[in-house]
Amino acid sequence: MINAGGRAAGAATTRAWRMKARLGDAVVRLLDVALAALLSVVFAVLIIALALAVKVESRGPALYRSRRVGKRGREFEMLKFRKMRDGVDGCRLTAPEDDRFTRLGRFLAKTKLDELPQLWNVLRGQMSLVGPRPEDPVFVERFRAELEPVLRVRPGITGLSQLAFARESEILDPVDREVHYVERILPQKIHMDTLYATQRSTNTYVRILVWTTVAVILRREVAVHRTTGEMRLRRRPRPEPTTSGFSSLELGSPQLEQSGS
Repeated sequence: MINAGGRAAGAATTRAWRMKARLGDAVVRLLDVALAALLSVVFAVLIIALALAVKVESRGPALYRSRRVGKRGREFEMLKFRKMRDGVDGCRLTAPEDDRFTRLGRFLAKTKLDELPQLWNVLRGQMSLVGPRPEDPVFVERFRAELEPVLRVRPGITGLSQLAFARESEILDPVDREVHYVERILPQKIHMDTLYATQRSTNTYVRILVWTTVAVILRREVAVHRTTGEMRLRRRPRPEPTTSGFSSLELGSPQLEQSGS
């Protein structure tokens, strides 16, 4: 009887948690739609101007469509302003001064303005403003088991791993950027993304948006605790290896782009 009662109580707790998670996800979705719509209106002139500038500066489309893996493992086209010359080839991961960048593309990469078109991905329900950064299908296939909890939620424009790894392109090994990313960086990002996916809440969503504003708009550096997800202003002037729980890197994700990105 005691075991039966314990199982019943456990089942009730699980159901309550799932209902709370569904409610929280519904609130986040409403916030996504409202905020993405508002930001689309606020930045409409800038978005149009950048699209025209990309077209005028170099041959090719204004937008680059990057194949990524989203919720439940569904692939989708993540939108970015094109930063590279149309048709160029090379490494999946770009360098800070990548010679494939156009002049405008280098500015877009530095300021993250290339990601403004992802507001459309949010409105379509393919992404959230906050969530794990969507990965390339090649990397997802390699880490399918580890990414299973991450793929239960919508990927995001910003999130814990994006805040923790802003200068990723600056510290990747120039000899073999992709191997360094897969072996050293991606496992850390998966850990942080799993932390968000399994402990997500409306409060966490709002806090990440606030810290993203601090990091991007005010140009301040943010550190993210690997275990708790706690965020704080970074005190060190440059990213260095650390033995504390806070990530030694900063805001952003790898510039995972291919030909024409």
